[in-house]
Amino acid sequence: MTDLPAPSSSPGWSADGANLVVHADNAAFLATLPDESFTLVYVDPPFNTGRVQRRQQMRTNRAEAGAGDRVGFKGLSYSTVKGTLASYDDAFEDYWDFLFPRLVEAWRLLSDDGTLYLHLDYREVHYAKVMLDALFGRESFLNEIIWAYDYGARARRKWPTKHDNILVYVKNPATYHFDSAEVDREPYMAPGLVTAEKAERGKLPTDVWWHTIVSPTGKEKTGYPTQKPEGLLRRIVAASSREGDWVLDFFAGSGTLGAVSGKLGRRFVCVDSNPQAVAVMRARLAPWL
Repeated sequence: MTDLPAPSSSPGWSADGANLVVHADNAAFLATLPDESFTLVYVDPPFNTGRVQRRQQMRTNRAEAGAGDRVGFKGLSYSTVKGTLASYDDAFEDYWDFLFPRLVEAWRLLSDDGTLYLHLDYREVHYAKVMLDALFGRESFLNEIIWAYDYGARARRKWPTKHDNILVYVKNPATYHFDSAEVDREPYMAPGLVTAEKAERGKLPTDVWWHTIVSPTGKEKTGYPTQKPEGLLRRIVAASSREGDWVLDFFAGSGTLGAVSGKLGRRFVCVDSNPQAVAVMRARLAPWL
């Protein structure tokens, strides 16, 4: 594990170095990393479910090369136009001023064959889609994965909300890495409609993933409140990285991406500013540090 060093120095990461668990504010740490260092970036930020938030409506205009404050697909420059202020119910004073600069860093840090997975829920995913279209380019949108699960709050006056959304964007739509042969397969819902061979092999998952949450009494449970199941991250890591590739999670929480990456032979950097998360990761990821 490493703590955040002086802003002008790198906290020990190198392409030939060891896996890292970093205790730091991710905005400061990401700026120390070199361009195009990671094949996979998984981002599981806070879901914007708190109390008070000020939101600024934003749109982006194309700008002259190098003149804008954002860079999009194929290096095109964009300038931000901020509109009227609105009031939202959230813990962040301005959620997108918090998140968007970190997504810019994610774009910078992805290799040419790299992929971003942004894990959100229904509250913010539509805003995120528009912003990532501007940052990556609409051509770079690969999928919206729906993770459907069977636990959580009940509802009687609406359909119960039992899913998360994962937006998938690639750095370069011509060169991104995706290996479906490495992904676990699922049973057919109607096996009698396919051959016995196909039924035995199973099918490639679609963009709707039915996977339970982490069991409160299971061996996988770390006690960290926002822990994601390893099965979910295993699909992501297996499909969008190769053995030996570097992967990054800068809202790492309990370190599920690191645990899966270690088991699959990937190299990882996990970053979190919460001491509890860092302590959990330090114990969980010890075999690969």
